[in-house]
Amino acid sequence: MALVKQQRGIVLITAMIMIVAVTAIAVTLMSTSSIDLKITNAAQEREEAESLLMGEVQRAVAQQAALAEQSLFTFSREQLEQGNNTFDGQNGATNRVTSLNNGPMEISCPRSYSATNGLICNMTQLETTINYGSKDQYTITVVTGVGQEMLSVKEGR
Repeated sequence: MALVKQQRGIVLITAMIMIVAVTAIAVTLMSTSSIDLKITNAAQEREEAESLLMGEVQRAVAQQAALAEQSLFTFSREQLEQGNNTFDGQNGATNRVTSLNNGPMEISCPRSYSATNGLICNMTQLETTINYGSKDQYTITVVTGVGQEMLSVKEGR
């Protein structure tokens, strides 16, 4: 009879150890799935921000193209450096145009199949930035080069 009483205590201790082990495994799996969910959500937010940002870049280029000769893409380096080189987009996007020309000299446009004599290029870059994530804590920026064809002031002299 004494042997039976001792075995019941061992079964209880073994069962408690198994419950602790299974609980530890369950907690580990739950925390791992929580981390996976956070990683997936972050990747999804970034993809949404990138898609939104690419739309904002296209909108900014179209907006400046509609301004014709008042477009920031036609401004000289000096005009852009005077501080009038930023404009707001939609969805919280900000846009900044900087000149890529080395000084005031005219530069030839990159090669094209149907090049026209007398055209020069004003090379600028458009930086479009958008914040995303909870509390807008992350920033993503796209930089786009723009070559605006212009008539040369040296032609026709």
